[in-house]
Amino acid sequence: MTATAYVVLLPVKPPARGKSRLTVDPVRRRRLAAAFALDTARACLAADQVAAVLAVTDDARFAEELRSVGCETIPDGVADDLNRSLRQAAAEARRRWPDAVPVAVCADLPSLVPADLDAALTDAALSTGPAFVADDEGAGTTLYTAPYDEFSPAFGVGSRAAHLEHGAVEIEGPLSTLRHDVDDTPALAEAKLLGLGAHTRLAMLT
Repeated sequence: MTATAYVVLLPVKPPARGKSRLTVDPVRRRRLAAAFALDTARACLAADQVAAVLAVTDDARFAEELRSVGCETIPDGVADDLNRSLRQAAAEARRRWPDAVPVAVCADLPSLVPADLDAALTDAALSTGPAFVADDEGAGTTLYTAPYDEFSPAFGVGSRAAHLEHGAVEIEGPLSTLRHDVDDTPALAEAKLLGLGAHTRLAMLT
């Protein structure tokens, strides 16, 4: 494994509790939340520069589904603190893949295509330290990467500004499918225009 290989850290909230802002019935909301994560995972696994995907979830049943598409899984050790959870996941990734570079990716990118992720990682490799991709609204973050020794994500409200303040380099370029996370029904409609992954397309029909 070379220094340019990445291990994706994919934090996945239990689907039954995810995507509360989607204005659909609870059963369909659970299916959509699960589908978003599965499509994101599959796109990450198909990226040329990704060596592995380590999904972090406390939903044991859904962890089996994630493993079925090729992910490794671990329980969420800090369920109420995304950034601490990601740091713990990075520590586990370092144990399993010591020569890789960790990259945290949001699990609600149902339109993600591998080419956009590869493009972002190619640009990230030009930086010697942390780098990130802002969401399409320009305030949040959908991807954060840094060498293990410098891995300190700041996801949350205003995360773009927080990452810049901490010295992370912002990755430019369209990267439309990597920037478009889905939190609510209008965002899902926009994701449909970009193109949805197979799991999300199926969940939209059920």
